[in-house]
Amino acid sequence: MKRIGFLSFGHWTPSPHSQTRTASDALLQSIDLAVAAEELGADGAYFRVHHFARQLGSPFPLLAAVGAKTSRIEIGTAVIDMRYENPLYMVEDAGAADLIAGGRLQLGISRGSPEQVIDGWRYFGYDPEEGKTDADMARRKAEIFLDFLGGDGFAEPNPRPMFSNPPGLLRLEPHSQGLRDRIWWGAGSDSTAVWAAERGMNLQSSTLKNDEGGLPFHVQQAKQIQAFREAWKAAGHKREPRVSVSRSIFALVDDRDRAYFGRGNQAEDSIGYIDETTRAIFGRSYAAEPDALIAELKQDEAIAEADTLLLTVPNQLGVDYNAHVIESILKSVAPALGWR
Repeated sequence: MKRIGFLSFGHWTPSPHSQTRTASDALLQSIDLAVAAEELGADGAYFRVHHFARQLGSPFPLLAAVGAKTSRIEIGTAVIDMRYENPLYMVEDAGAADLIAGGRLQLGISRGSPEQVIDGWRYFGYDPEEGKTDADMARRKAEIFLDFLGGDGFAEPNPRPMFSNPPGLLRLEPHSQGLRDRIWWGAGSDSTAVWAAERGMNLQSSTLKNDEGGLPFHVQQAKQIQAFREAWKAAGHKREPRVSVSRSIFALVDDRDRAYFGRGNQAEDSIGYIDETTRAIFGRSYAAEPDALIAELKQDEAIAEADTLLLTVPNQLGVDYNAHVIESILKSVAPALGWR
């Protein structure tokens, strides 16, 4: 069995060719797609967070709304950019959203990717410490977030409070028991995957990573997952970790699929630079008739290593079509691969 969910970037554009033309469209359709995915038997509804962009930028209201409208499906992010976050405020937001969802939150966090503006976190009031990088700042904020998410008291109570306090030091509220074990780190390199394992976070690996060795993307990603699991075991954590990978996968089962994705674009890995010094490898997309698609996916070593697969969806094509994309994978592909 493999958990299968969707990952939406929540794009919107006023283009007449888009079915998601406003921020309201993107948010409300995200909720509707999560409801539809749950009805289809999918396991997860995940959302990407980008700032200064026509995409989903403020995840917790959306996560809470999805949690209130669904009852079973996992609800998550992939990923929240920690450079922009106040980790203590985030503990409160995450606790509230998880309680509304009944403990179904799966929160992916990371340093994030290049954003739409230069050093956008500075506009949010954050700067790295002297001699530190923005990546250092993100990892430090993640550690603070994890520490306070555990629920231990740390704040000295007012001796004359407005409301009565429980005894001892006070913690952030609302606290959601068990959420600490449902935090994931989006790792772009082998070393950050190891760093995440050492700190007891699950692993999210997307469709790009640092090019470390020149091997095909799925092979490099599988090696990253193996390094993560080895580091997890060495750290002595009590529970089993989870690992997700994301992919663009389209089963061509009708004329709409063939018109949108039947041209074979992006059927190979590609190489690029995500900043001036970081060479990255971008994983291929998959689009084929079900039998051919099954044969191709059998060769993907990283999917085989992961327990969770997130299907990146073309959200601007509308809720109905994206539900069809998910259903096609669940029914036409997953059973033959042993995922269902």
